[in-house]
Amino acid sequence: PPMFPPHHAHPGLLAAPHIEPIVSGNLPPGFDSSTCRSVYVGNIHLQVTDSLLHEVFQSIGPVEGCKLIRKEKSSFGFVDYYDRRYAALAIVSLNGRQLFGQPIKVNWAYASTQREDTSGHFNIFVGDLCPEVTDAALFAFFSAYSTCSDARVMWDQQTGRSRGFGFVSFRNQQDAQTSINELN
Repeated sequence: PPMFPPHHAHPGLLAAPHIEPIVSGNLPPGFDSSTCRSVYVGNIHLQVTDSLLHEVFQSIGPVEGCKLIRKEKSSFGFVDYYDRRYAALAIVSLNGRQLFGQPIKVNWAYASTQREDTSGHFNIFVGDLCPEVTDAALFAFFSAYSTCSDARVMWDQQTGRSRGFGFVSFRNQQDAQTSINELN
């Protein structure tokens, strides 16, 4: 049964609690997006002010606080929402949005020290996933392999639903190969 009555005032927000956006960059395994209410905003045009940043993100939902840090070529910032569902919605809705002709990057905010560069890792494709499978569930499934570094379900940005496939990264090619053989 639907969570909200059909006459709900904001049909666009119906999917909000279920949206787990795909993140550009790799989430550290210890990161929990179910409790995170803050987003990182990168590649911000130098003409963007604190108040404008606040206004843009406030359009998604009530903002608790926002901080803009200016650098020479572009700024970056952090926006804290009262509710993580708005943070998730902001990532889906505002990532790539142009401010003064410059596309902003919006992502979950988390400590960069935990971040691992998985660009040199071995990725395997995982298909036929149930719609309920989240990044965390996929990662948990593959965490039997100690070299599993990242797991991502691909989501449809329009509907907020899983597209039924994802990718899992391994630091070790052998583990990647073994997991494929064992699962097929």
